[in-house]
Amino acid sequence: MEKKEQKRHQHKHSGPKAQKKNRKKEQGTEQEQDERKRNPRAFSVQSAVRMAKTFHRAQDIKTKKHHIPLVDRTPLEPPPVVVVVMGPPKVGKSTLIRCLIKNYTRQKLSDICGPVTIVSGKKRRLTLIECNNDINSMIDLAKVADLVLMLIDASFGFEMETFEFLNICQVHGFPRVMGVLTHLDTFKNNKTLSKTKKRLKHRFWTEVYQGAKLFYLSGMVYGEYQTQEVKNLGRFISVMKFRPLVWRTSHPYVVADRMQDLTDPEAIRLNPKCDRTVSLYGYLRGTFLKNKCQVHIPGVGDFSVSDVSFLPDPCPLPEVIKKRALNVKERLLYAPLAGVGGLVYDKDAVYIDMPSGHKCLFQEEVRPTTELVQSLIGTQATLDAKMAASKVSLFTGTAALTPEEVQENEKQNPMESREWDENAQRERRRAVFSDEAEEEEEEEEDEDEEGLTTLKKVDEKADETAAPPVKKQKIKEPMEMPAFADSDDELEKSEGEESEEEEEGSALIYIKQINLWAIMNLLYVCLSVAEEEEEDSNDEEELGGLFKVSRPERSKKVRADAMDCSRFQPDSSHDWDQEEMLASIRDCFVTGKWEEDKDAATLLKENDELYGDFEDLQTGEVHKAKTGNKDKAEGDGGDDDDEEEEAPQVKLDDDEVQKNKRLEKKRRLKERFDAQYDDGDATYFDDLKEEMQKQAELNRQEFEDVDDEVRVQYEGFRPGMYVRVEIPALPCEFVTNFDPHYPIVLGGLGPSEGNVGYLQMRLKKHRWHSRILKTRDPLILSLGWRRFQTIPLYYIEDHNGRHRLLKYTPEHMHCGATIWGPITPQGTGFLAVQTVGGIKANFRIAATGVVLDLDKSVTIVKKLKLIGYPYKIFKNTCFIQGMFNTVLEVAKFEGASIRTVSGIKGQIKKALRTPLGAFRATFEDRLLMSDIVFLRSWYPVLVPQLYNPVTSLLMPVGQKDTWAGMRTLGHLKHDLGIRNKPNQDSLYKPVVRQVRHFNTLHIPKELQKALPFKNKPKQMQAKGKTPRDLQRPAVVREPHEKKVAALLDALSSVYAYKNKKAKAEQHAKHKEFLKQKEKQDAERQKRLKEERKKTYRAMGQKEKKKLKSSLKGASKDN
Repeated sequence: MEKKEQKRHQHKHSGPKAQKKNRKKEQGTEQEQDERKRNPRAFSVQSAVRMAKTFHRAQDIKTKKHHIPLVDRTPLEPPPVVVVVMGPPKVGKSTLIRCLIKNYTRQKLSDICGPVTIVSGKKRRLTLIECNNDINSMIDLAKVADLVLMLIDASFGFEMETFEFLNICQVHGFPRVMGVLTHLDTFKNNKTLSKTKKRLKHRFWTEVYQGAKLFYLSGMVYGEYQTQEVKNLGRFISVMKFRPLVWRTSHPYVVADRMQDLTDPEAIRLNPKCDRTVSLYGYLRGTFLKNKCQVHIPGVGDFSVSDVSFLPDPCPLPEVIKKRALNVKERLLYAPLAGVGGLVYDKDAVYIDMPSGHKCLFQEEVRPTTELVQSLIGTQATLDAKMAASKVSLFTGTAALTPEEVQENEKQNPMESREWDENAQRERRRAVFSDEAEEEEEEEEDEDEEGLTTLKKVDEKADETAAPPVKKQKIKEPMEMPAFADSDDELEKSEGEESEEEEEGSALIYIKQINLWAIMNLLYVCLSVAEEEEEDSNDEEELGGLFKVSRPERSKKVRADAMDCSRFQPDSSHDWDQEEMLASIRDCFVTGKWEEDKDAATLLKENDELYGDFEDLQTGEVHKAKTGNKDKAEGDGGDDDDEEEEAPQVKLDDDEVQKNKRLEKKRRLKERFDAQYDDGDATYFDDLKEEMQKQAELNRQEFEDVDDEVRVQYEGFRPGMYVRVEIPALPCEFVTNFDPHYPIVLGGLGPSEGNVGYLQMRLKKHRWHSRILKTRDPLILSLGWRRFQTIPLYYIEDHNGRHRLLKYTPEHMHCGATIWGPITPQGTGFLAVQTVGGIKANFRIAATGVVLDLDKSVTIVKKLKLIGYPYKIFKNTCFIQGMFNTVLEVAKFEGASIRTVSGIKGQIKKALRTPLGAFRATFEDRLLMSDIVFLRSWYPVLVPQLYNPVTSLLMPVGQKDTWAGMRTLGHLKHDLGIRNKPNQDSLYKPVVRQVRHFNTLHIPKELQKALPFKNKPKQMQAKGKTPRDLQRPAVVREPHEKKVAALLDALSSVYAYKNKKAKAEQHAKHKEFLKQKEKQDAERQKRLKEERKKTYRAMGQKEKKKLKSSLKGASKDN
């Protein structure tokens, strides 16, 4: 059966509805206002209570979004955003990083090693770091991460590593967290998939916050995630905003992306275990880093920085490169630990990273640059041998020169030249080199050719007579241009010698003209501009088609050593006949148009407006204001027609200026009034934000125009710089066991954070940790930048301020803890784990807490009971022994309160001479010799001074997660096979109690008289033996009486049995009767309930009808 096609809805083009829609389109947003005016009651407040609730709810939502405003200390060129990709093993971390790199840079990276820095936008760079499953790496990366991509295997669900990392992030300042679900292609049923997504999303929201972003990577195509999904994830990362965290904004830190060993190879050869000098490279983050400061490398220890310097940014922003658009070629990738870095300039070296990490470059042809670098890497001969065998050609097409030919020109033996010295009256031997001889000859040639003064000519003639005529021979010989010239003069000489013969004749004519010219003509002669340009063009001679010969002495118009240095040659390029040239300097004169606050005419007009008409009291002359006399301004034009035409135009312009001034003045006054009296919706929060913004602007402007070299000396190295940190005395294992898969963080320490002392903390056992923590068991803490092992003492504070030692941590509440560790600012969060070695099945985070105080004077006390026994009793006084050992100990405890086990309280009075340690004490009541007396005291406990940094980065490669520090007592006994011996006093034994004999109670006679009769002791005499005559004689029965008695016993037994049987039957019948009756009662109650329901239903319907009829105004009964 064919399905009938539905008729499409046709919109109305005419009629009231169409007109109404057209009006809405034309009016736009004004329609809502018209409806408010047309029907105001519809938009009025219906319920004041509901409106108040709505308003309060809106304000609560708005206030919850507020954060405490912090000063924005991010520099103009911020460092790359640290994106940590975290997840359990085999969940897709490396694949996601490769896909993100390909999305941003269009490049493939085969091996993800260490931090990978990429440019993600015009103003943002990203540093992608993969976090492995080691608890040390998780703790270190949680401290530096700006954004965490938390990968979750949807086919398996949440794993413990995810929750552990979230708890680590919560302690160390929560960064932004985004969840990414992978392995969604394993679900074949869409309903199961949607349910799983919903379940995981709500659980993720519970751990992070409501509405946290969760991405879904639905499947893989050719070993990579789908392009569109990765692109969406990349967009979110590129635009995400980050809130500054307190610890990071107050401490500088560097995530190292390159490491270089600077140790002398000779020292390493002599002692392979010697300490190393290492330079670490990376972007500085946090706050300013000072030179020669203290840093902590988590997993290595504390060190002093010997030198810090900043280098050119290896991965600069596109804005720094000064290109308009972000093209694919401009996007950069910098990952030196993965073998992608290009050319890196260091302080004293240049490093070239070969692109071996790129997959795509293996298939490409070998380029010249790559071939050059590979030949450098695979060289066998030394540099001297290669230089000796090399040939150099300076220009294309010229003959190549060998080093021997160059050295012949450079290192020739000196020639001997004998000269007669007239002053010394002896023949002197001058050592002449070929270069010097050529230079002297060239100077002679230049002097002969220029010939400006007759004095020089005389000198030249004298020289010519003294020396042989070499000049003519030189000119006639054909010259070849030298491949290597020692100076610019030789290059000029070699180029210019060809034209020297042609110019020689013209030079002589020019010299004669100069001699004939008069001094006046020489001073004021003016050559044409065209001739000068021709001379300049002729001077620019090209050498080899590449270089132009520079002749600065000819380019200068005025020379200091010229014949007439006082002569002024005006610049003929300015044509002062043109109107534009005159207008350019018109404002340099008084008659020009100046600025408003400096122009004389404008200031005079303002004075006239301000003061108006006034009379000079000295002369009596009356001055009128010029602004009111409009006709006068028009009539004062004079005879000049041009001025009459320009005057009205100038006046109109002045009026417009005055009007604009008045409007501007009114606007400023209104703004000032609004600022003082009309705050509007501004709140304290807005004022605080504005203040913080002003402070941030001031911080930026302080050193904005200062050079980086000078700026670094004042404020230190600012965040965003790529710095080189040189650290001496590092353990050799750091270099030999270096693994790029583990992060290296340089955390800057504050002024006092390098010291070690006592720390008071508030600690709570994690609710997911399986066991409670025991005092004096070693614990590994992550506090600040550090990871270290220490021995904590747990305590709780009593109501009187006493810190009482606890043997174990409480189950569901906080307790105090004192440790010996590095001084850390108050309010810093920390977490504790019992071990960092290997992966346990249970939850690894044992406790979390915060630093409270850095006071050393805190005293933790434990309860101590001293036991004694009485050996002499005098009414309420007794002598106690066994509690103390010396008289001095007793003297310290005089006046202390003591108590017996039975509850009798007493006090220590005085020490006794003998036996030692015995004392006299008084009690509320008389003691017995069997009583035990004890003294309840508090004993101070010393905190163990253990600070053992976790040096996991010094472990061999592949064993960095096996660091083990001090073991707990339980682990030691388990490993050594030691079993606890039980305390004999704690074992259960059969209790044997001796029968105690008490003395008779003695009541005084006076007290007996006062007692009532029932409490008076009765003087009862003991009954004696009954006399024989009063004793009843024994009855001896006859045989017949015995038979009768036996018969009666038998009859009574039968009768008793019958009665018992009848009672049992009666009881059973009654029980059955009660069951029947209960059943009937239940049926009756059920029937009554149904009847009541019917009755109530009928009554309800009747009431409903009655109410309905009353609403209608007429009763249906009528």
